[in-house]
Amino acid sequence: MDAARLGKFVGECWDDEVVPTLVEYIKIPNKSPSFDPDWAVHGYMEDAVRLFEGWARRKLAGLAGASLEVVRLEGRTPVILIEVPATGSAPAGAHKETVLLYGHLDKQPEMVGWFEGYGPWTPLIKGDKLYGRGGADDGYAMFGALTAIAALHDQGVPHARCVVLIEACEESGSYDLPHYVDHLAPRIGSPSLVVCLDSGCGNYEQLWLTTSLRGMLAGALTVQVLEEGVHSGDASGVVPSSFRLTRELLSRLENESTGEIVPAELYDQIPPERVAQAKQAAAVLKDALYTKFPFPKGMAPVSQDHTELVLNRTWRPQLAITGIEGLPALVDAGNVLLPYTTAKLSLRLPPTLDAHGAVAVVEKVLTQNPPYGATVSFSADKAATGWNAPRLASWLERSIAAASLAAFGAPPALMGEGGSIPFLAMLGEKFPASQFVVTGVLGPHSNAHGPNEFLHIPTGKRVTAAVAHILRDHHAAHA
Repeated sequence: MDAARLGKFVGECWDDEVVPTLVEYIKIPNKSPSFDPDWAVHGYMEDAVRLFEGWARRKLAGLAGASLEVVRLEGRTPVILIEVPATGSAPAGAHKETVLLYGHLDKQPEMVGWFEGYGPWTPLIKGDKLYGRGGADDGYAMFGALTAIAALHDQGVPHARCVVLIEACEESGSYDLPHYVDHLAPRIGSPSLVVCLDSGCGNYEQLWLTTSLRGMLAGALTVQVLEEGVHSGDASGVVPSSFRLTRELLSRLENESTGEIVPAELYDQIPPERVAQAKQAAAVLKDALYTKFPFPKGMAPVSQDHTELVLNRTWRPQLAITGIEGLPALVDAGNVLLPYTTAKLSLRLPPTLDAHGAVAVVEKVLTQNPPYGATVSFSADKAATGWNAPRLASWLERSIAAASLAAFGAPPALMGEGGSIPFLAMLGEKFPASQFVVTGVLGPHSNAHGPNEFLHIPTGKRVTAAVAHILRDHHAAHA
């Protein structure tokens, strides 16, 4: 394969087709169902599907035998299913090999704090960055996958059968996807390789492979001390503050001085190869592990040890309080001892820890023997087990190294991610023999889910080229 020709093909396709289409996509407020329960009525998801479908059909016109279907199950968000037949001469068995390439087109909500002139539904290209919600997370995925396949066709380079699956429920936990995977099982087959383009990268200088994803559980801790609020001058010193008791209960779960999670049951053994990869990633990223975050002046990370920061973010449980209820706004805060406090807890879990078992541990820790006999409850509303990638096959390990050098001019890096992609854990269970390439364009300051999200366009091109290399090598390894 001619690397220069590949780069030229991919670059022109991105500049002439992909970026202009993503600009139109960013304009569509197609929020995931959890953030827009009336998504079907509003029609924005349908607008995004039509945009994707239109572009894909034009691209598939040049790929012999390729097909596209928008699949719709009753009451569920749609999926786009694209099938591209295998090409090239190979033994009959090789044509049975399938590569599954995954992405999603639903988006996170607006979020506040966008720069002046920027906005979630206002696409803006500044230098090599395309700002707006969803371009990097994960609108580019289908375009990157099909461009990579088309680039192989451009040079007559063979590839295995490819199935591209684009869902519309990922930002809500992919609760529709298992139904589609079961429904489409005969058409998906048993992929020997899964390529997921919905992850992050530690920098924009090399190909990053995601080796694990943390699980998570979320829920509401409520502490009630009164039936109604009372004058604080009358009650304080007699009635304990619900906020103080909430703090006390949270200390059972988290050491407030260090941030370490207290119950031993919420940890799992970190595999030695993941520790070694964390050390290598830390050596590459160094201070960029934390300087990418918008710290106020004088703020420091929880540790100065780079490897510990990587392991904290990828394999250790960590707690975040993402919401508080029961506290009035400051303008309405009179001298009242409040009847209750509810805190929304988001607990990231080690990739290999069973999330449902963790829910039971957290509930017991928080509710057993409540202080002063307060009414305490913990209601979990989300529990997702993480994912740990299978060991790389030798052909794939070589391919990733070569693809990174060809596309980026630098060796690859491997590191876990702190977030969750429920699709991967599900597919890992369904296809335990599959190899996984999980990568993405969400690098420093790209700020997925937050304000000023952007897609780094050169990285999108390079990841696309790297995928083409890997598809070529997959075919060669299974021929």
